[in-house]
Amino acid sequence: MKLLSIAIPCYNSAAYMRNCIESLLPGGDEVEILIVDDGSTKDNTAEIADEYEARYPGICRAIHQENGGHGEAVNAGLRAATGIYFKVVDSDDWVNGEAYQEVLKTLRRFVLGNETLDMLVTNFVYEKQGAKHKRVMQYRTALPKRELIDWSKVKVFMLGQYILMHSVIYRTEMLRECGLELPKHTFYVDNIFVFQPLPYVKTLYYLDVNFYRYFIGRSDQSVNEQVMIGRIDQQIRVTKLMLGYYNESKIANHKLRHYMVRYLEIMMTISSILAIKSGSEENMEKKKELWQYVRKQNLPLYLRLRWGFLGQGMNLPGKSGRTVSIAGYKISQKFFGFN
Repeated sequence: MKLLSIAIPCYNSAAYMRNCIESLLPGGDEVEILIVDDGSTKDNTAEIADEYEARYPGICRAIHQENGGHGEAVNAGLRAATGIYFKVVDSDDWVNGEAYQEVLKTLRRFVLGNETLDMLVTNFVYEKQGAKHKRVMQYRTALPKRELIDWSKVKVFMLGQYILMHSVIYRTEMLRECGLELPKHTFYVDNIFVFQPLPYVKTLYYLDVNFYRYFIGRSDQSVNEQVMIGRIDQQIRVTKLMLGYYNESKIANHKLRHYMVRYLEIMMTISSILAIKSGSEENMEKKKELWQYVRKQNLPLYLRLRWGFLGQGMNLPGKSGRTVSIAGYKISQKFFGFN
């Protein structure tokens, strides 16, 4: 059994996947690197995956499947994982070597000790193309450092500060117990990955190191704003799925409930602002339908989302209201460094 399984979803990733894999190899025999070739056809991704399996037997494993999208590649990694812990690293990202050793040391300590850790949280760095200043997503205001806690010990998550796939390592069996299975052929499912399991996370630990390097800024990336507008249907689909995963009666801790509602608020904001920025009346109808969907499915949740700070900002009437919404979004975008 391995200490940590790391899944790398790869789809026509030959130009950059070596950098990702090489950053993970210093984990040695404690780590398994699951290189998931998600039906790549335009380059030699499959051959590179096989090459690393041949060069590093027992550490690298190549998994080949028909194209199913990022979510199905994560699913394949989780199904194959033998590690006690599970991490996803996208093929165009990488990890910091020094922080990597700290992560492994921390996981090792919990495995050898008598306390169970469900979720490890670390910082990540926005490696934005062309940006001189690299923003760090850290959690010092939200989580006590180097302390095993439950949700009652969580402090304050600031607006725009939330746990993303880049910042999380889960206990593998817990992920399986919660029934996590990401939808196929759907973008933005990483939001589900860091949302659905949360009620099953009983213990968490914050390691304040800049571990994950999140590359952002390529024009073809799924988080590019124009790409996101073109895929607004998928953003809305993921948002609806997440709304369905929120069941207040099954979430005992009020701090976890608050965090999950805030995350849903952000998802509703993104869907709404994409519709507004598209300038399309068809997309504005989709925005309206999404809010009506929430109202029909869960009225108390709708009221919290609709009349929260972000909900009000995304539903200002008229052309001037749309202008104000976009301005608020741009300020947030500049401040937090996303897209």
